[in-house]
Amino acid sequence: MRFNGKTVVVTGAASGIGRATAIKFAAEGALVYAADIDESGLAETAAASNGQVTCVRCDVTSTEDIKALMDRAAAETGGIDTVFNNAGAGGDMAPIDEIEPEGWDRTMHLLLRSVAFGIRYAVPHMKGRPGASFVNTSSVAAIGPGYSPNAYAVAKAGVLHLTKTSAADLAKHQIRVNAVQPGFINTNIFTRAVGLPPEMAEQAKAIIAQLSTQAQPVARGGQGDDIAEAVLYLASDAASFVNGTSLIVDGGLTIGPRHSWDPEAPGLFQQLEVMAQAAGAAASE
Repeated sequence: MRFNGKTVVVTGAASGIGRATAIKFAAEGALVYAADIDESGLAETAAASNGQVTCVRCDVTSTEDIKALMDRAAAETGGIDTVFNNAGAGGDMAPIDEIEPEGWDRTMHLLLRSVAFGIRYAVPHMKGRPGASFVNTSSVAAIGPGYSPNAYAVAKAGVLHLTKTSAADLAKHQIRVNAVQPGFINTNIFTRAVGLPPEMAEQAKAIIAQLSTQAQPVARGGQGDDIAEAVLYLASDAASFVNGTSLIVDGGLTIGPRHSWDPEAPGLFQQLEVMAQAAGAAASE
């Protein structure tokens, strides 16, 4: 019961990583405020937690909604101890040479601006709370291209830098700020990003689940619980000396090119070795 009596706010809690994390916080004694725009999904989160979370409708692209969420959680419990800034989606899918200003701004508001103001409006309720901390959801997409659409990657890289600068700003209040960088996690974000209708989404998720077992050295798809465990660690007293950094939870997806861990995907040196063997065989004939 690491969080017994602690007040925790989780955004994007109607499904996936947010739902898994809200349920784990509640199971460890936290007073959880689960926020999302998907009210039916929030109801499912509440049911899965045996009614141990308080559901709040919140559109994180609205600073008024974010402030109201933080003010309510603090007013009803006396303050806030942890905020998991997690809400998000795939954002605009267009490449940089095709994206429109509206799509870019919408993605930044959802994925980056929301984190900034999640911090901004929670801090007044966190000052003086021992062990107070933020955990922000970034992504392996922040590391480089190839993991996501352009705008999403840029926003998630921004979340990483915001995490560092905020940790510096809030050190005077003894409030820690860290981030988690998920890899290939089996959630609805992929099917929603491409706009699949509900009747096709489940079929697509099954395909994604199969593909994700082959995407990284750990031969299984990532689950919401994998990220939730990392978030609870970063928010706990066990991580009291961890600040301004990020934890990559990706099954090894980013450790190197595929041939570095997959013997079925030969890299340059393996190919040269094959050529050398072939040349040696030819010379001996």
